[in-house]
Amino acid sequence: MTEPADTTLAPPPSAPRLPAWAQALMRLPRLWPGSLLCGLIAVAGHAVAGLHGGPPLLYALLFGLCFNFLAADPQTRPGIDCCARHLLRIGVALLGARITVTQIAGLGLNTVVVVLAAVASTLVVAALLARALRLPLAQGLLSGGATAICGASAAMALSAVLPRSREQERFTLVAVVTVASLSTLAMVVHPLIVRVLQLSPPLAALFIGGTIHDVAQVVGAGYSLGPAVGDQATLVKLLRVALLAPVVLVIGLLPLSRSAAGDGPKPPLLPGFLLAFLALVGLNSLGGIPVRWTPLLNDVSRMAFAVAIAALGVRSSWRAVLQAGWRVFALLLAETLWLTGFVLLVALWCGR
Repeated sequence: MTEPADTTLAPPPSAPRLPAWAQALMRLPRLWPGSLLCGLIAVAGHAVAGLHGGPPLLYALLFGLCFNFLAADPQTRPGIDCCARHLLRIGVALLGARITVTQIAGLGLNTVVVVLAAVASTLVVAALLARALRLPLAQGLLSGGATAICGASAAMALSAVLPRSREQERFTLVAVVTVASLSTLAMVVHPLIVRVLQLSPPLAALFIGGTIHDVAQVVGAGYSLGPAVGDQATLVKLLRVALLAPVVLVIGLLPLSRSAAGDGPKPPLLPGFLLAFLALVGLNSLGGIPVRWTPLLNDVSRMAFAVAIAALGVRSSWRAVLQAGWRVFALLLAETLWLTGFVLLVALWCGR
């Protein structure tokens, strides 16, 4: 007697999984509204900065805060999140196109040692101050890196390797606002200090390039004292920018407490944007980047930072900034005063 035929229906074959590039293309239409919003805010920030002066990143951040009501909108949220996460990495990577090993070597051993000591001591002081003010170590390291290296750019880069949480994101926002404001103030005050103390052009360049947070403000303050000071101060500042890669790498390797970071995903030990930064430094040092491309890459880097910071502003609110409390502002101000005093004392000692 024959067995009855199995009439059970076979499950339908599963749909083939699309490759990563195809999935990314399918997500593009969802990213346009929020991305376009952040891009327009960044352009507005640059326009206002061109008309009235001041750091474009600060304007982009403040304008972004005004559009916080769109952060939770399902049409704009995907693009805003994408800009905040990915464009800042592109901006950091492209910073490497500004730097060559020859530029750093041309500064001389003494200048390199002073800048290394200033950056390292500021990070140590930041960690100690964070502990004294009962703030998480991650916040101390982020603020210390922003103060010691390159302002908002360093803050955004470090936020990408530190454990993610809403509190950490709010702290990053406050750090960006504060260092941009302090950098603008220093652009006015530091040239006056140079004139009062009658520092020589090399020492003036060390002081200006070794203490002001943002590159644009270093250029403004340095060239207000003359071309020689401006050129040298810019190179000193680029040395600090070059330290971004090792500092981000070391901080990314630290076993930071999860109690301060929330339950977010663990950051990668060696982020891709850091590898891209180092690759561009090496390529530029070997002459692999044509000189005519450098201004374009710098502009793309600045615009990527502006759009990313605009997105960070949209995702935050004025209430979130005010909730940070006085300890955060005290921490950033103390770190700035330490860095300024350290480099100034070295410049005065060298000028005896």
